[in-house]
Amino acid sequence: MPEHGHDEELRSEREYVARLYARLDAERAQVKGRYNAALRGTGNSPMERDNEVRALGKEIQRLNVADNGLCFGRLDAVSGERSYIGRIGLFDAGDDFEPLLLDWRAPAARAFYVATAANPEGMRRRRQFHTRDRRVLDFTDEVLGRPDAGEGGDAALLAAVNAPRGDGMRDIVATIQAEQDEIIRLEHPGVTVIEGGPGTGKTVVALHRVAYLLYTQRKRMERQGVLVVGPNPAFLNHIAHVLPALGETNVVFVTTADLMPGLHATAEDTPEAARVKGSLRVLDVLGAAIADRQRLPAAPRDIELADATVRVDAAVAEWAREEARASGRPHNEARAVFAEIVTYVLSERAIARIGKGWLTREDSEAWEQLRADLTAELAENDDFVAVLDECWPVLTPEGLLGELYSSSERLRAANADESLWRADGTAWTVSDVPLLDELVDLLGRDKPADDTAERERRAETAYAARVLEDTLVAREDHMDDEDHLFATDLLYGEDLAERFLERDTRELAERAAADRDWTYGHVVVDEAQELSEMDWRVLMRRCPSRSFTIVGDLAQRRSPAGAISWATVLEPYVSSRWVYRSLTVNYRTPAEIMAVAASVLAEFAPDVRPPDSVRACGVRPWSQQVCADDIDSCIEEFVRGESDREGTSVVIGPAGMAGTVPASETKGLEFDSVLVVEPGRILAEGPRGAAELYVALTRATQRLGVVHHEPLPDALRGLAEAPAPFSTR
Repeated sequence: MPEHGHDEELRSEREYVARLYARLDAERAQVKGRYNAALRGTGNSPMERDNEVRALGKEIQRLNVADNGLCFGRLDAVSGERSYIGRIGLFDAGDDFEPLLLDWRAPAARAFYVATAANPEGMRRRRQFHTRDRRVLDFTDEVLGRPDAGEGGDAALLAAVNAPRGDGMRDIVATIQAEQDEIIRLEHPGVTVIEGGPGTGKTVVALHRVAYLLYTQRKRMERQGVLVVGPNPAFLNHIAHVLPALGETNVVFVTTADLMPGLHATAEDTPEAARVKGSLRVLDVLGAAIADRQRLPAAPRDIELADATVRVDAAVAEWAREEARASGRPHNEARAVFAEIVTYVLSERAIARIGKGWLTREDSEAWEQLRADLTAELAENDDFVAVLDECWPVLTPEGLLGELYSSSERLRAANADESLWRADGTAWTVSDVPLLDELVDLLGRDKPADDTAERERRAETAYAARVLEDTLVAREDHMDDEDHLFATDLLYGEDLAERFLERDTRELAERAAADRDWTYGHVVVDEAQELSEMDWRVLMRRCPSRSFTIVGDLAQRRSPAGAISWATVLEPYVSSRWVYRSLTVNYRTPAEIMAVAASVLAEFAPDVRPPDSVRACGVRPWSQQVCADDIDSCIEEFVRGESDREGTSVVIGPAGMAGTVPASETKGLEFDSVLVVEPGRILAEGPRGAAELYVALTRATQRLGVVHHEPLPDALRGLAEAPAPFSTR
């Protein structure tokens, strides 16, 4: 395009985008006015006002996030139709309600991401804007439908991947690639597995898929919310801004350690203990541990009642135990069956003694009355309650598991692996979370659930209805034919009852995170290769609809209990209701760095093909061998040097090394510059050390250096020796 023509076009686009922002501001002001009116409103019921305030608050939030990068492109169709693509949808305020801006998730916007020169999707041109704040700085045109077209099509993408990293992951709505868009918009109701090597964007694709599902299935998804499971808190902090930036807030971010609200995992398992706890075979251990607590009395126990003494012996307890187990109820709920059987036997024996000579079964009314009296007396008898506690105690998940771990005798009784023993049974680890969660269902509540809350709510409603009825009757007594009922007299009893109830005003995400029994509309699992079989049981309980987006890379698995194949993990739960998609292009790691990482990958996973890097950075990775005493000064100099640069950096080293971060804590993260210290020691850290080193080498987007005293692993021998980036003593 001639320079003069380009300037005219740029001026026109700036004016159009300015009009979009004016429309955004007008819509936001209108919604804020309705929001303030709803806060002051008195005409609706408390529930209706609360729902309206929440809905308008979410709409304000949706409009607020659009300030940054409201419009990022334009599509020109062969038919002559022109569409602008942006972060949200905006419409003309007039009667025709014409679309001014298409939401990036709308079907009509799909061509912006998938149209190519060879397959133009009915489009003639794609225009991508380069913006800062509310101003269009420039644009890049890609003419579609010609084999020689599209030379400038990757300009926006390359600008994004080359930009310095900030504190968190950025959304990619302006630069979604066709391979990614196909997965984001995949219409699959079950489980979608996204596998890709480092830098392929699988995490950000999964998050955009959530935003797409919330857009297309908003009613269902907003009611239940979305759960996002990540490998560590640093990763969750890194990705936490993406969905809010896309206008979605009904999302709970957790690690697997957070899946039991209120539990704090402070200890770490040995690899063997983690493997045992992660296997489904541990279910047999839990079942046996519960059965071990359902015991027969060591010796017969006499229970003294007011008019008789009865005895609980092994035969009675065994019958009661068999009936309780056969009931199929959770342990704590089955206690009622156990108690009922023992109570029945003891009351029968007591009746036979008390009524000897004067009471027969033919006198059924007197017999049953005496039984009722004895049943009530037994329930209040301390010795009888002690027998119940001895034979069928009320158990909590924490109590049962903690006592199991700290007792060699209980472990043997449960046929458990000796690696599970530890002195402090309640020093919880991440691997304990799924076991404790399982025990919630196996044990049931420590106080059997009832419908108390619902009965109380109904009682409040009935009371309010009676108050209303009495009010109306009283008024009718004092009214003549010309009197009329006031509008306030027509309140429904339910609405009146709400005035007596404390309402939960927390946002959905806050309520869901605090509720172990909450079920979600969709679950995203990142670094899914690390999850054990028991972890998957927890997550499947959290999402009965089995709607999942699973993100991972089997080649990066480090957990001894992690997945060895996706089929092994998923088919027990969803059979054939899962699909697999792979990402093959590396948008993060430049070719120079990926070549180094690929040499490590080839040694421990020769069948896995590394992703193809979309770019080169022009900076070769380097290594330097130094004296052991100089390692600390090298780290300090690296940190000092990077502090003067724009972007982010990290030092990755063996677990426990001062001044470094373990590779496991950088999974899913990216940094402009990375220094890897003593890669040989990382490689030697257990059977998955190679995967750890692979992770460490693929975090950098621009610069990678290696400092070592010990010999380099063979796979890294090709690194260029640095001339002397660090001073040495």
